[in-house]
Amino acid sequence: MRLRVRFTGDDLGRVRLAAQADPVWETVLSVHRLRDGQGEVVHGPWRRSLRASRALPESLRTLIPRRGYFPDFLNPAESAWGWRAALEAVRATPRRRLAAELGRLPEGPGRARWLRGLADGEPAALERLTDDLERYHRVAVGGHPVWSAVRTAVDADLAARARQLTLGGVDALLSGLRPALRWDPPVLEADYPVDREVELGGRGLLLIPSYFCWRAPVMLADAALPPVLVYPVAHGPVVSADRAALGRLLGTTRARVLACAAENGATTGELARRVGISLGSASQHARVLRESGLVHSVRRGNEVLHTLTPAGRTLLPAPQAPAAPTTPSGGRGDRSR
Repeated sequence: MRLRVRFTGDDLGRVRLAAQADPVWETVLSVHRLRDGQGEVVHGPWRRSLRASRALPESLRTLIPRRGYFPDFLNPAESAWGWRAALEAVRATPRRRLAAELGRLPEGPGRARWLRGLADGEPAALERLTDDLERYHRVAVGGHPVWSAVRTAVDADLAARARQLTLGGVDALLSGLRPALRWDPPVLEADYPVDREVELGGRGLLLIPSYFCWRAPVMLADAALPPVLVYPVAHGPVVSADRAALGRLLGTTRARVLACAAENGATTGELARRVGISLGSASQHARVLRESGLVHSVRRGNEVLHTLTPAGRTLLPAPQAPAAPTTPSGGRGDRSR
């Protein structure tokens, strides 16, 4: 089965790249990866880190099945402006659209009373949905260490696409989407859960690279909406950060000073004692780290307390999640769109 996206000349002039990782698409697609077990090498450690938290609320289980259709209103265009703007757009979804899109979900025990209220546009049901989205996003994606990996992978992909576009134009950009997509002008084609033909008709196409998209691309189900194609980024080898590597970057002593400041902060004297250096040397290392934007220093009485800035904290290896059994693999593809 194939997805075929047909371009006109006008469409080729209106191909656009997302500016950055899309927080809503990543959040919604992460629900699939959490449930289907695909991409174990890339996504397995993230899945295991969420086992104890029971991060996925029942509302998202209902709206985002393991396979097949899920409502387009979960991925509003406003996500290009950030998570908050997207959440407000979901909250403001018109009742008619809610009823139409939710009506496409399969019948079954998952169609709870809450879902009927959501289809009727009840404010309480919409509030529950946005609260659940916010909570899940905070725990599993945007507030999880994986977000750094998401941004890194998407930024790397966008840099490569921008280079293709600059050096070879739109043809090089679309040709470079292999192996997930194949460009045979004027058709962009991919393996897909169902056969689907999309006529762009001069509207252009927004390309969104995604960390949590796996193997097959995803498009909005409603052909009347502005065309969006979400495609999987290439995943490099998984490399575990370690303090030895940080030492090679900053120097062993300065790396130890940075690590000590991460432990609820440390005074200059505490840095000296913990690292085993003189007070003057500790002060000098802290000053270099402060001038580099990695440490924040505040005088409190006769002491100076050094704490890490957000930039400094990103240099430290993330704690490793405990191992757990892997999730059984699910079906192919995210949805029958």
